Amino acid sequence: MPVLPASLASRSFSARTISRVALANAVANGLIVVTGGAVRLTGSGLGCPTWPNCTDASFVPTEELAGHGLIEFGNRTLTGVLALIALATLVVVFRSPRRDLRPLAVLGFLGIPVQAALGGVTVLTGLNPWTVAAHFLLSAVLVALMTVLWLRSREPGVGQLLVRRPFALLVTGIAATTAAVLVLGTIVTGSGPHSGDLQEDADGELRVDRMGFDPELVSQLHADVVFLLVGLTVALLVALYATDTAGRTRRAARDLLVVVLLQGVVGYVQYFLHLPAVLVLVHMLGAVLVTAYTARLVWSVRGPASELPLEQQPARDEVPASR
Repeated sequence: MPVLPASLASRSFSARTISRVALANAVANGLIVVTGGAVRLTGSGLGCPTWPNCTDASFVPTEELAGHGLIEFGNRTLTGVLALIALATLVVVFRSPRRDLRPLAVLGFLGIPVQAALGGVTVLTGLNPWTVAAHFLLSAVLVALMTVLWLRSREPGVGQLLVRRPFALLVTGIAATTAAVLVLGTIVTGSGPHSGDLQEDADGELRVDRMGFDPELVSQLHADVVFLLVGLTVALLVALYATDTAGRTRRAARDLLVVVLLQGVVGYVQYFLHLPAVLVLVHMLGAVLVTAYTARLVWSVRGPASELPLEQQPARDEVPASR
């Protein structure tokens, strides 16, 4: 295990530094999803045909691999950058008083080697669509975790519930539905034309590995669950406004609804245009944003450590007694 310089190991980092590093971590995890999508959509998934080296004889792409090798190797390089950011996040969090942030920082750091290993398995299995899907879903989990880490780092600690318990349960349901949308989205992709690179089968014909589901059926199921997500979010938003609940939760629900609706529009357009690569990439970016905004909604139901629980908050029109 690497030993940190004495000056760094003994330093205590400020809340602002933690917030900036955590934000960089969340952005980098989202960016690697987009670059990974670009690798797949340009047919560069096997631009480096082996792992961890690019070829059996070279760590970096060779001239024979041309542009596809550079694209794939660039995505691998970004993973290295992400690992450094995750390590920096771990250091600044552990060198601060914020013990509540440590589990998130540890999970974010441990997720990087797991993601790298999964990426290697994806390459070595010839871009099997199931491993490609798992690669994306792990990135989505890391985006959610780092978004919560960033939001929590901007406050003194996690406080009490700001919303009524049924609303908190509804938020949990929205998060679970978002997870189902993401999983079904990977199945739609794994059953369609962008599931992987062209491979040569035993008969010498080129083919693309797919999951084997009916693309129209899984696309419809995916759309149905998106409608459920929209409905749940609208219901939450109406309930929050009707009860005049915490503004941060209302804003988080409103913003999530906007992002989900825009993502739905992109999804329908790309479907009816027969999945052009550019729109598929935009849709992947939208999936990252939906994940981040859902994480923000989950974060929003609890206030800072200084907040009173809902049952102890003064009435809206109550005037504090003068001393």
